[in-house]
Amino acid sequence: MTEVQVERLQKMMAASGVASRRECEKIILQGRVTVNGKPVIELGTKVSPTDRILIDGRPLRKERHRYFLLNKPPAVMTTMKDPRGRRTVAELMDKERERVYPVGRLDFMTEGLLIMTNDGALAQGMTHPSYHINKTYEVVVDGHVEEEKLDKLRTGIRLCDGMTAPALVEVKRYDSRRDQSNF
Repeated sequence: MTEVQVERLQKMMAASGVASRRECEKIILQGRVTVNGKPVIELGTKVSPTDRILIDGRPLRKERHRYFLLNKPPAVMTTMKDPRGRRTVAELMDKERERVYPVGRLDFMTEGLLIMTNDGALAQGMTHPSYHINKTYEVVVDGHVEEEKLDKLRTGIRLCDGMTAPALVEVKRYDSRRDQSNF
């Protein structure tokens, strides 16, 4: 006999692309969800893939993981909404597709490759420190970077919220004509 896999309702809703898990919790608390014909307003309610789940009277779509690579340009926030009204990665995605979220972050003025997905397990596995996934950044700076400054990155530096992890730093080239270091 096979065991039916159950999970929390808000987690299943988020995985199906309804909204973020926190937003799904609000939807549940507002009484907008029924499971097998019964209203659910309790967070943490366990459901299975065979349950009939309705949100505002419409059936919950079954989970279908989506994965996209996005080349984030500078001056774009790596978030779905920005309270200050700045452009976000959500605005760069096709509105007709399932709701997806960025895996990790890039700073506002940083450009680079981002994975966008609705696969929460993948995102967790790639970003949570306990999984020890290394990230690679290519940095171009003005001027020649002294070895002692690179050594600080290699041993970790103190920020306002604590020490950074040691970084593997490799200088790729120094262009004396442009006075730029690439590492």
